[in-house]
Amino acid sequence: MAQHMSWEEARGILRKLREEQVRDGDLVVNLWEDVLLEASHKLGNELWNVYEQVCVAALDCQRLDVADTCIEALNAKFPGSVRVRRLEGMLLEAEGRYEQAREVYKAILDKDDANMFARKRLVAILKAQRKIPEAIEKLNEYLKKFMTDYEGWNELCDMYLSMHDYTNACFCMEELIMSNPHNHLYHQKYADIKYTYGGTDSMEIARTYYAQAVKLCPNNMRALYGLFLSATNLSMSSGKGAKERSANSKYAAWAADQIRIKYKVTKENELHWAQQPEQQMRETKVLESIEKLLESLQVTN
Repeated sequence: MAQHMSWEEARGILRKLREEQVRDGDLVVNLWEDVLLEASHKLGNELWNVYEQVCVAALDCQRLDVADTCIEALNAKFPGSVRVRRLEGMLLEAEGRYEQAREVYKAILDKDDANMFARKRLVAILKAQRKIPEAIEKLNEYLKKFMTDYEGWNELCDMYLSMHDYTNACFCMEELIMSNPHNHLYHQKYADIKYTYGGTDSMEIARTYYAQAVKLCPNNMRALYGLFLSATNLSMSSGKGAKERSANSKYAAWAADQIRIKYKVTKENELHWAQQPEQQMRETKVLESIEKLLESLQVTN
């Protein structure tokens, strides 16, 4: 496909990926090697942005030879550049030379103590070495200085989850929800953690946040299914009164109806439904499990 593309089309695709901050390593490297490499002299000053983009893409898909070539070209044009030093550090990481990469980032921080990228790469090195407690400590230090880094809070949450520390993971998500209360994915993830934690109180919180996620994004199927499951669990809880169990049964039934409607619409809009038996089977099983749980609810209540 790329071989039959003009260099203007390839350049346009790379521009769009940069503007939308989309990382597609294989696509970028293929466009570079098959189209733009021979036409690089036509790119003008944009060539240096393309080199940086291709370098990161090459690192993403383990094309270290391509990354090394890009870094050489950038170093020749911008000797001593911090941005190029960052790429050198990432290449060292990809090669497993973590101590050398760490020295590169520390040298950057000696010149610019507020360099967010270098600090985050130091966390990434610890994570790559599976030193999760140390990575958590380092990321906490980072977030004390850069509290508005949403990506950092999300990463810290995931690391706490890997350690089964649900309390601190919830704290991270609470920070994210406070900073961006309209992001349905934050509400959904917080609900997922509470649901996993278990217990009646946590299940009630999970149901509430799943409901908020659905309110913010009615097409969030994971939140709908989470709402159905949490409400189902609460409707079967012996610690709840008849009124509360009945209310939760209604929440579960509503969520189940929404899921059925979403699957029906998807099926009707799918032009090649008959050619996708795996998807059809998977969704059929989901609907069957929902029906069985609803039958159990009716018996219980």
